[in-house]
Amino acid sequence: MKLTSLRALITAVEEGSLRAAGKRLRISQPALTKLIRELERELSTTLLVRSTTGVAATAQGRALYERAVAADRELAQAVEQIRQLDGDMTGSLTIGAVPLAVMLLVPETLRTFGREFPGIQLRIYEELYIAQLTRLRKGEVDIALGPLPEHLPPGEFAVETLMPIDMVIVVRKGNPLARARSLAELARAPWVYTGANADSGYARTLFETHGLPPPPAGALVNSTLGLLSIVASGNCVGLLPRQIAVHPFAVQHLQVVAVAEGPLRLSLGALARADAALKPAVRHFMAHLHRAAHHLSNTF
Repeated sequence: MKLTSLRALITAVEEGSLRAAGKRLRISQPALTKLIRELERELSTTLLVRSTTGVAATAQGRALYERAVAADRELAQAVEQIRQLDGDMTGSLTIGAVPLAVMLLVPETLRTFGREFPGIQLRIYEELYIAQLTRLRKGEVDIALGPLPEHLPPGEFAVETLMPIDMVIVVRKGNPLARARSLAELARAPWVYTGANADSGYARTLFETHGLPPPPAGALVNSTLGLLSIVASGNCVGLLPRQIAVHPFAVQHLQVVAVAEGPLRLSLGALARADAALKPAVRHFMAHLHRAAHHLSNTF
């Protein structure tokens, strides 16, 4: 099974057109068709269904496409790692980060890392940590930045703890719930949950930590911006990192609720796949993250 044939299949599936795929790979459409037919003969199956509107992967084609994408990504990573081990610090680094990390850690890290390694292209994706872990396992990101989850499988990731995070309770400015002094007083209020469902999330963790049943989910969001918007415009309660809650923009619209139980204490950290942590660019980026976190700890 040739790598060129696999790349032809990958491009055809992604483009949905043999002509567009050939153009992207800079080969003729007949040459690309030949590569894919070689794969189909080798596997004795049909990988693509052709129609007047283009091409689409069969179930067999989709299975091979997903494995081929992963294999192509791993080979590219290996080439970069070998070059970097030989002293050629070029290539790319993909970072998945929660909004807090994008807001606080990433700018300083990019400044110092970019100055030392200008040949490394950095890509930053902002998203929830659950989505980051999925992408990290697939090799779609090199490093994930966010609150360190509990019960990580041992040995799967290289883990770097960077700084503590206090998740504080916030409500709309002027909301009567701002006068609450205990979690029990907020138990019946609608809470904004971040995640795929109300069965998880920091609000549930906060209440269960203090022996209380989790509060009702008034809304589910998948972004900090969504949480900010909902809390600032209604009667929902939410949890935000203190650094975001006290940001000049946020304090115009939100108010921190000081309850006796205190904030939910988490640790902001960086995760990399154990094998990817051997890549020099990953190791150097981790070192710059630690420097940025140390600088921040002296600021807040």
